[in-house]
Amino acid sequence: MVPPEDHSDRPPPATTMPDERRFASRGGVKLLAALNAFHINPIGQTAADFGCNVGGFTDCWLEHGAEKVFAIDTAYGVLAWKLRKDPRVVVMERTNALHAPSPEPVTYVSIDAGWTRQALIVPAAVKWLKNTADAAIITLIKPHYESDAARRQKGVLAPQQAEEICRQVVESMRSWGVVCRALIRSPIAGQKGNVEYLAHLTPMAAAAATALNGGGDHPQAASLR
Repeated sequence: MVPPEDHSDRPPPATTMPDERRFASRGGVKLLAALNAFHINPIGQTAADFGCNVGGFTDCWLEHGAEKVFAIDTAYGVLAWKLRKDPRVVVMERTNALHAPSPEPVTYVSIDAGWTRQALIVPAAVKWLKNTADAAIITLIKPHYESDAARRQKGVLAPQQAEEICRQVVESMRSWGVVCRALIRSPIAGQKGNVEYLAHLTPMAAAAATALNGGGDHPQAASLR
């Protein structure tokens, strides 16, 4: 196993003073940091946005050239109007990404699934991916939702606790069929100031093929610090 590249001790590229109004929601700023840090170019590709909500991630995918985005959420009527009317967006409201079949294979899946734990949502995302070398998942890890309620103080985890829980999540990922290629700390905090992380995941089969071919550009990292 090649440990993920760790950028969590410094701000992601071009996000020192993020403009939270650039996208339909502030979530777009988080995805933008991941696209930059993980060197992902979605031009001409199809993506799925699990937990799209207002559509910050969806908006970011489109701004950076995605040809089509499946916007999936259990809610109804929340997605921003500019995205709802965009012909590149396939709106899938009142839809649970944990159980929804993929209308077609996609190159990328982004995840911001609120309180749904990574152990449940990541395997569901893998089922949507194309069987190609560039297929990947970008998931927003929210340690405060991965932890036991007893560890939170009024819904907030201490940064040290968030780091510990994020490490535990990453270490579990191989059992879900994915490899964590890289990890960054989100440029903006979550609700109530909670620390969040973005992870670049690839299916284990694709990761193994890349390793056999001498690919992979993410060096080892000792820890999240």
